[in-house]
Amino acid sequence: MIMTEPTRKTAKRVRVLVVDDQISMAETLADGLADQGYDATPIASSRDAAALLEREPIDALVTDLRMPQLDGLGLLAVSRRTDPSRPVIVMTAYSAVDTAIESIRQGAYHYMTKPFKVDELVLFLKKALSESTLRREAATLRRALRDRFGLQNLVGSSAGMREVCDLVERVADATAPVLIVGETGTGKGLVARAIHAQGRGASAPFVSVNCAALPENLLESELFGHVKGAFTGATSSRAGLLEEADGGTLFLDEIGEMAPALQAKLLHVLESGTVRAVGANKERTVSTRILAATHGNLRERVAAGTFREDLLYRLDVVTIALPPLRHRREDLPALIEHALAAAREKHPQSPVERFSPEAVERVLEHAWPGNVRELEHVIERAVLLGRSSVATLADLPASVVERGPPAAEMEFSGEIIPVRELQRRYAAWAYERLGGKKLLTAEKLGVDFKTLSRWLAGDSES
Repeated sequence: MIMTEPTRKTAKRVRVLVVDDQISMAETLADGLADQGYDATPIASSRDAAALLEREPIDALVTDLRMPQLDGLGLLAVSRRTDPSRPVIVMTAYSAVDTAIESIRQGAYHYMTKPFKVDELVLFLKKALSESTLRREAATLRRALRDRFGLQNLVGSSAGMREVCDLVERVADATAPVLIVGETGTGKGLVARAIHAQGRGASAPFVSVNCAALPENLLESELFGHVKGAFTGATSSRAGLLEEADGGTLFLDEIGEMAPALQAKLLHVLESGTVRAVGANKERTVSTRILAATHGNLRERVAAGTFREDLLYRLDVVTIALPPLRHRREDLPALIEHALAAAREKHPQSPVERFSPEAVERVLEHAWPGNVRELEHVIERAVLLGRSSVATLADLPASVVERGPPAAEMEFSGEIIPVRELQRRYAAWAYERLGGKKLLTAEKLGVDFKTLSRWLAGDSES
């Protein structure tokens, strides 16, 4: 029995269209490119070439500039419209160099003055195709990042969430710092990810650090890096997170917990765009966007002397305030559906497909002091522990099943509370009663938009 060797898959050859109204020139170049492994097609009619670009996948275009009917600039325009990432190399006589330069302005990769050698064309073609591949890969990565971390992950159509999404879109392409405020569990990290993913630099690094999770000396080394011998145990130099995020985004969660000495160093970075590692003599330039988040009131910390006022002004260029879940209860059905889908994907062995009407009713009535994070954990618990296709009250934790006081209820009995807290509660109650419409709430309370935002955050300054 005769055994034959399996047919090997050959890599797809790069398809190049060579256009010149002098067909002999086009054929000569196409033959030379074919010898170098390209799938090159010579063509004399620019009109036919335009039709080919419209209907077939062409990887690169090499075209003469001066041609009857449709000239090289016209063909370049067709190529840019059908595939903006396709590299175009134009050929021209010496007398038409001005037109060739104009083609570069209109998107051509390079121009070559006749006569030239095929090897020279191959050199520029390889470089153009390599750069085009990188651009395509970067675009693919940006799309993937937007799909995973973009606005679609900020679930909810309430007025408060529409306002958040609008701000995310408006600041995504900027370089200014953004301060994200909101209670624990409202999704501040998710918003930071969305800002990064929606921007032009989505494929650049996104680095996150929790300022409350590390002691001061360790956080300093993490953020700014250190040189060898800077302290005991520093056996080698290490770049900090500000350098690792260069060209991208550094997310500082719980910024209010940062020690004053580190606040001063961070302020220097924001003002100068330079970083000095621990123990280093020289500074390095970085282009890192800072996003910061806090669940506390930074103005109260400024008043208490634990947070620098000048740093707050630097960080607070744009503030995105995330409403707590109790202020956007109309988003609960969509959040439940989103959390259920995520939990089922994470635990595919679970039989749970939906919640019983009684379970849904309790989820809708619960006050959710832990906000969206608490809701997601409760849904995942039910999916993980559920024994049938329908999750019931028995699958919910006691903290949800046991009925507590209604959300945002006005209480004037019991403990006496400070006026500031009373002001916050009343503003929150009005905000909820008016459907999360902040402008309308401010109008009804007779205050401006910024004052209402401060009240909802617990700051009584006006």
